Amino acid sequence: MSDPAPRSQELRIPSLARVEGETALHLRIHDGTVIEARLKIYEPPRFFEAFLRGRAHTEPPDLTSRICGICPVAYQMSACRAVEDACGVVVDGQLAALRRLLYCGEWIESQTLHIHMLHAPDFLGEDDVIGLSRSHPEHVKRGLRLKQTGNAVVELLGGRAIHPVNVRIGGFHRAPTRAELRPLEERLRTALDDAWDTVRWVAGFEFPDAECIADLLALAETGTYAIESGVPTVLPYDETLPPYSFPLRDFTDHVAEEQVSHSTALHSRLDGRRHLTGSLARWAVSGHLLSPLALEAAREAGLGVPPSRAGAGRGEVCRNPYRSILVRAVEVLYAVEEALRIIAEYERPASPYVGVPARAGIGHGATEAPRGLLYHRYAFDGGGRVTDARIVPPTAQNQGAIEEDLRRLVQAGLERGEGSEAELTRLCERAVRNHDPCISCSAHFLELDIERTH
Repeated sequence: MSDPAPRSQELRIPSLARVEGETALHLRIHDGTVIEARLKIYEPPRFFEAFLRGRAHTEPPDLTSRICGICPVAYQMSACRAVEDACGVVVDGQLAALRRLLYCGEWIESQTLHIHMLHAPDFLGEDDVIGLSRSHPEHVKRGLRLKQTGNAVVELLGGRAIHPVNVRIGGFHRAPTRAELRPLEERLRTALDDAWDTVRWVAGFEFPDAECIADLLALAETGTYAIESGVPTVLPYDETLPPYSFPLRDFTDHVAEEQVSHSTALHSRLDGRRHLTGSLARWAVSGHLLSPLALEAAREAGLGVPPSRAGAGRGEVCRNPYRSILVRAVEVLYAVEEALRIIAEYERPASPYVGVPARAGIGHGATEAPRGLLYHRYAFDGGGRVTDARIVPPTAQNQGAIEEDLRRLVQAGLERGEGSEAELTRLCERAVRNHDPCISCSAHFLELDIERTH
């Protein structure tokens, strides 16, 4: 007679590759039903908000860029906007264009890293990019070219590819000449072809059926696809609720954070509901503002036609997290095209920055990091010293939606008969990677703990 099935089971995976940061996952299953999925982020708290207190108003961009080596530009740009908002300064013209160009560089390198090195192996039956480089070397080489092009943009404008040193409040320490930007044009034209090939490549992947049950939150900017600025805009999952926007200064009135016992990162809810930021949200809110070339690529990839405005044509909204790789590929193409446009129209400004004199006040800033909306708020005293800081990264906002995705996907796997430790581990790892979480901002290590009761 065989031993009875264990009432509880714990499965430990020594490392989860192809995500950034450290986390664990606890699944509670009762009589074949997934009762709970908890993404247990246990990296030590970073304390950046505390580090910022007492610092001069000029310091947040450089300090916060150290939060993440993958998307430092996102932190710098959100910090700059918050400081400038508090000081009553608006950066526009060619300086604003250079900021968008810098951000395009980060979008190209970060989204390309995720597509080619982290996410694609899941669709092609490979364990990692090393295996992918053997079975599909031409695609890996293309990904490396694209990433190097994005790095080159960030390095030229930022002074170096990681943690740029040329960014400052009000603009840049030094603005490039047109001649200095010219070599980027040739690389970007090649990158445009590579980005098209990437869209066609990922469009051929097989995408399991899935749906993210969450509101979608992204910035919206009049007349352009939001990257470095915009107004928070919500597309509710509940179709009886209309889309809506709110002023950035009211962000924390709508996005409420709370500490949970199983995570060192705060969990967020949007007006009491789960929400998701990132590529799927941007497509739903602002996809109609992509360039004609990017929209053509989206149609070719099978994304269809985006809503003509947030909330219209909901059938075209993509909520399948597996298909987020398609939107990321389209965004890479768009970022390359935008970079070329900005360089072609560039005139070197008379000064690389505008003055941002210190004053007492509270400022708010938000931009669209590759993984989603990144919000900063700073309060300053009369001497320009930080008295309070608040940073809400996209991965922390997305945790609730990721946990619900995991619960539903594991339940579907169990109903298909995929109940072994190996099968559930593979399913969970892939589901987490769909969202490209950056745990250090808010997983490289996953400990999967499955508790079964009968």
